[in-house]
Amino acid sequence: MREQIVKLVERSKQHMGKKGVLLMNVGTPDEPTVASVKTYLREFLLDPDVIDIPAPLRHLLVRGIILRTRPRKIAPLYKKIWMDDGSPLRVYSKRITDNLSELNQDIDFEFAMRYGNPSIRDGLEKLRSRGVEELLLLPMFPHYAQATTESSLKHAYKQLAAIDWTPTLLEMGHFETAEEFIVPLSESIRPHLSEDTHLLFSYHGLPVSHVKRIDFSNKHCQTVENCCAVPCDANRLCYGRHCHETTMAVVEHLGLTPDQWSLSYQSRLGPVKWLEPSTTKTVEALVKKGVHKLAIVAPAFLADGLETLEELNIGIREEFIEHGGTELKVINCLNDDQQWIEGLEQLIRKEFDAVPA
Repeated sequence: MREQIVKLVERSKQHMGKKGVLLMNVGTPDEPTVASVKTYLREFLLDPDVIDIPAPLRHLLVRGIILRTRPRKIAPLYKKIWMDDGSPLRVYSKRITDNLSELNQDIDFEFAMRYGNPSIRDGLEKLRSRGVEELLLLPMFPHYAQATTESSLKHAYKQLAAIDWTPTLLEMGHFETAEEFIVPLSESIRPHLSEDTHLLFSYHGLPVSHVKRIDFSNKHCQTVENCCAVPCDANRLCYGRHCHETTMAVVEHLGLTPDQWSLSYQSRLGPVKWLEPSTTKTVEALVKKGVHKLAIVAPAFLADGLETLEELNIGIREEFIEHGGTELKVINCLNDDQQWIEGLEQLIRKEFDAVPA
């Protein structure tokens, strides 16, 4: 009887179809060189979901201005953080994928970059070649944004059509308050806290125009006071709201008081209006208020890259010391933390389990 049950279970699994997951991140240059950075930035910045202005103006801005100067400035920054195995973002993305594969051998995992290598198309073709029939598209961004989540999903759909592959599709759009994310994030922060340490949540910045576009009511975003902290249907996909909700979930988990933490946005580009307050101005203001020990966590980034290893750990650190701060700790991203890997695997299983039999 036992053998018959096992055979029936195995047969039912076969009918359900082989499962696969494509984990998608933003991307990285192949090498820390001017040429490689230029290639990467060209693909990244010409995406209309990233710079949402008319195409002729976007090409003029990117090709005529940004690509003439920015690659030479950024390439040396990449060299500072480059690892023996390559780009940190790619190295950690592979480790996450490998650890997930080891943890759940019933699912095929691949990682890909929206811009650069390995490409989303390459990842899809690998999963198809291994017989995947049920595919979960997983943008590695806890907070929804058109420039990251939406762009990755749209590009994946485009590549699926290009290779004429029609698996059963699932997608995970955002998970800003999922316990499987909040708990490992909070526990990664806990060892770096003390009574006299201030915690700064530094999120990747976003142009205000991007978040306003999500508000279909045109009555909430940047109109209601402290709009990101006021949940409603109009801002259910608002990046700022998602960042606020992650922050509050961590604050509650750690039992922090209002004077122990702050929220800011980093990585601005260009003269347009961005979400406030900026990390640079916040750090300066905190020192003026008497904060001398600061811990920074960047919850929007699930794997360390240029924005955390260089912008925060080198650039913001220098600014903090110049303003009079004495001790700054930039907390590692979750990367391949075991508790996070287990939480991510649980999130993935929930997505597949929610599909009707």
